[in-house]
Amino acid sequence: MAFNFTGKIKAGYLTAFVLLLFSYSLTFYTTWQLSNQNKILNHTNEVINNLELLHSDIKDITIGIRGYIIMRDSKFLGPYYSGRKNVDSVYRLLLNLTKDNELQQQRLAELKGLIQRKFEIADSSLDMFNSDERIVNSSIEDVTNISKKNSDTIRNVIGLMQNRENDLQKKSSQKVSSSSTTIKMVNLTSLVVAILLVIYSLITFTIENKAKKEADIRASGYRRQLEGRVIELNRLNKELEELKSMEKLAITGRIARAIAHEVRNPLTNIGLAGEQIKMQITEEAETNVLLEMIDRNVMRINQLITDLLNSSKFAELNYETISVNKLLDQSLELAMDRVLLKKIKVEKNYGRKIPDISIDVSKMEIAFLNIIVNAIEAMPVENGILTLRTEERNNKCVVTISDNGIGMDKETLSKLFEPYFTNKQKGNGLGMTNTQNIILNHKGTVEVKSEIGKGSSFIISLNFA
Repeated sequence: MAFNFTGKIKAGYLTAFVLLLFSYSLTFYTTWQLSNQNKILNHTNEVINNLELLHSDIKDITIGIRGYIIMRDSKFLGPYYSGRKNVDSVYRLLLNLTKDNELQQQRLAELKGLIQRKFEIADSSLDMFNSDERIVNSSIEDVTNISKKNSDTIRNVIGLMQNRENDLQKKSSQKVSSSSTTIKMVNLTSLVVAILLVIYSLITFTIENKAKKEADIRASGYRRQLEGRVIELNRLNKELEELKSMEKLAITGRIARAIAHEVRNPLTNIGLAGEQIKMQITEEAETNVLLEMIDRNVMRINQLITDLLNSSKFAELNYETISVNKLLDQSLELAMDRVLLKKIKVEKNYGRKIPDISIDVSKMEIAFLNIIVNAIEAMPVENGILTLRTEERNNKCVVTISDNGIGMDKETLSKLFEPYFTNKQKGNGLGMTNTQNIILNHKGTVEVKSEIGKGSSFIISLNFA
């Protein structure tokens, strides 16, 4: 149903877009036509105005000569000379303006002859008037009559040309009016389409928005359920990891006790045999060295077995109530000589008003100290930063010990708490096993996050008192 509705929306928008595109294209075309008609109108008006100007200049020639003859004053010849000059320029302009109109070009050619004749008659009148001592005689009157007929002919030709231009102007005006009407209709149609599109968009938006809100509500519910299940799964995974650690520790303890039982009996016999040999033979330097070597290695093996048993058994705890911040400071103080030797910078981000915890202080100091020492040894001289953080999170006391050292790869992380696993040249590989055992004995958890080249973080969670 949603798919069909979306298809209708797309079809509606596409139809509206096509209609608007068509109306805008039509508007552009009619506007272009209107612009062309306006250019034609302006051209026609310019031709008419120049024809009137040409006629006026020709009149000025006649008026100038008449004024001169009547008043016998040469200053009246001013319009005659200026008119002749203006006629030439106006005539050339008209030739250029009407070059696309063959009929008007023919009439201009006819007009040119008439104008030339006009100039000849005017020159003849002036010559005759000046030669007869400026007396008007019958010859001048005859020339004047000829000039009048010439002027009438010129006026008729100019009138025909003006009429022709007026016809063109009328047609252009009608086209302009038609184009304006078309533009109005197109604009009105575009307005109606736009209004319909707005109404359609509002209806579509309302329906889609309602559907979206319902979908968001359902998605939010699913998201909350998923988040709850993820949280529950993480909690179960953490519990499973804790159970695996406890089981692993228990198995390690059983194996350690079995090995201790099987190894200590022959080891005791070896020690007793060595003592017996030492009492029965005479003292010799080389023999004593060998017997002391046997004795030393027996004691060393015995101590390794003891350390293994201690690191993998659930010991009895002497609980005390103490502030976790104070406990962390005490553990740091035990490693302060190493901090000063490598010039490590210590940053403390302790939480305020954190409830006290109930723990075996001496054992938890050992656990914190092991982690702090490992962090110090993993950091470079002078550039190391050891960060100690305490906080209350999910009703647990959380301690985070971080460094900016070399970090650990995935393989090292997976074997970190296994007995006798170590990357140190002088380590016995039981320190982190003992640390995990102590934290698990307190019903706490330890999580390690590390990245090569960026350092490591140990996150210890303990119960409040």
